[in-house]
Amino acid sequence: MTVKRQGTDELLGLNKFVVDEENAHIVIEKDICAKCQNKACLVVCPASVYKLNEDGEIIFDYAGCLECGTCRIMCQDKGIRQWKYPDGTLGVSFRCG
Repeated sequence: MTVKRQGTDELLGLNKFVVDEENAHIVIEKDICAKCQNKACLVVCPASVYKLNEDGEIIFDYAGCLECGTCRIMCQDKGIRQWKYPDGTLGVSFRCG
């Protein structure tokens, strides 16, 4: 019997996100992020919410955040000004395992 393994994108697609559009639970300092040399957030975020735009600047969308806190821990330059869990019933609901 062959078992088909799901990829990361497929597994992330199973999660449900209820986003607080008015209050971001993560706020970054773009000036600090622009000076950051290693940009660990691009590598360590399991949901890949941090990306580089065409100009090489960090952009991110907290709406797909898995709330693991890895970016906060790995950010050596303190570019993440605020990181907290979303309020109440907002944020991610895991639907796989």
